[in-house]
Order: sequence, then C-alpha cells, then structure tokens
Amino acid sequence: MMPEIIKEAWNRRQKAVVLSTVDAQGMPNSIYVTCISLYEDTDIVVADNYFCKTKQNVEAGTKASVLFITDDNISYQLKGTVSYHTEGPYFTFMKAFNPAKHPGHGALVLHGQEIYSGAKSLH
Repeated sequence: MMPEIIKEAWNRRQKAVVLSTVDAQGMPNSIYVTCISLYEDTDIVVADNYFCKTKQNVEAGTKASVLFITDDNISYQLKGTVSYHTEGPYFTFMKAFNPAKHPGHGALVLHGQEIYSGAKSLH
C-alpha cells in the first residue's frame, strides 16, 4: 500500500512525470510520460505507447523510478522493480485510462519499494 501522503500528492501531481530505467550496461534512460495511473493504491502503471529504450531496459531486467512534482512544487520519487503486461488486470486497467488515440502496446508496472520526497525517505 502507498502511504497516504503519496496518494494525496499523486492526486495533486503535475501532468507529466519522469520515468527512468537503466540498460544492461548501466546507462540510464529517462522519459516524460503522461499516460500513467495509480493501480489499487499499490503500483504505478505506465502505458507503453511509444517505448523503445525503455522496453529494451525492461526486457533486460531493469529497476525503475518515477519522479513527479505536485502542483505546490514538492517532488516525490518512487523506486522499485518493474513488470510488463500485454494481458491481464494491469493491461486492462491501462487500456481503461490510456487515450484511444494511443496504441497502448503494454502496461509497465512499477512495484514501489522505496519512496522519497527530496532526500527524505517516506517508506
């Protein structure tokens, strides 16, 4: 479960968030994402609409982070493992929030293990 402070901050986030992954050689890759949602107060689901390096990094076993800023300019970062789904409940959830104009190839799921606001650990 996400701490209440994160759920409240998530609901006040600016639209674009930063998703970061790392390739097999340790090179980071960061992208802006807007098709993203909180799943059952536990995981972050990102629609794979146009992933390239991100998808390669997921296939290589990357961990990931999501960085977002609230409307009052407080930043939060969630770090953890990822999974990728092309069917099942995460995929169905992603298809429900992803705009029809985007392909929604798959659902990247961040399973949060660490949560921060700035340098302060929240979890």
